[in-house]
Amino acid sequence: MNSTETSHLSLPEIMLLEQKFRASLINSLTGFKSLALIGSINKLGQNNLAIFNSIFHVGAHPPLIGFLNRPDSVERHTLSNILDNRFYTINHVNENNYKQAHQTSARYPKEVSEFEATGLVSEFKDGFEAPYVKDSNIQIGVELREQINIKANNTILIIGEIKHIYFPANCLFEDGFIDIEKAQSITCSGLDSYHKTIKISRLSYAKPDKIAIEI
Repeated sequence: MNSTETSHLSLPEIMLLEQKFRASLINSLTGFKSLALIGSINKLGQNNLAIFNSIFHVGAHPPLIGFLNRPDSVERHTLSNILDNRFYTINHVNENNYKQAHQTSARYPKEVSEFEATGLVSEFKDGFEAPYVKDSNIQIGVELREQINIKANNTILIIGEIKHIYFPANCLFEDGFIDIEKAQSITCSGLDSYHKTIKISRLSYAKPDKIAIEI
């Protein structure tokens, strides 16, 4: 498509699209997204791992992080584990493990651990009650704080409090900024497109009477 061509779809036309096509279209509209593997464990001690691209910052005081779950009309092992045990981990995906991370989206039976099925290695540390992904460079231990049911489409918003953060020491700046590109974290668009990033710049805090500068 050249720069003079524009396509348009109205809501009625969107709703008439084939289901998988529509899902791919709407998922890719929001642009690049946070990408991570969420690790959890059930009451029988079985580990679960699933890829999510709906993770977002909620607040820093206290440190809160959220993610969206699709409707629980079918078994959602991550969701049920979190609601049962309250603890879970969020692990950044990198260029070395994104294919295995993608494979965790397959609908494995509840008794099958995605760690074992994909070759990713779990690790437990500091007494935390959920498994981390060993080769993820940024790992976050989280405890459930709130579950919000969204009536518009029956999705479920999970909000958790950050209990532990692990990251490469050389990725932390003096002002608290973590350079996730330096940590080799990658991003995604849509349901199946994975991307590396190239930083353009960081800008100073924006104020009405002062033009932001590069820092």
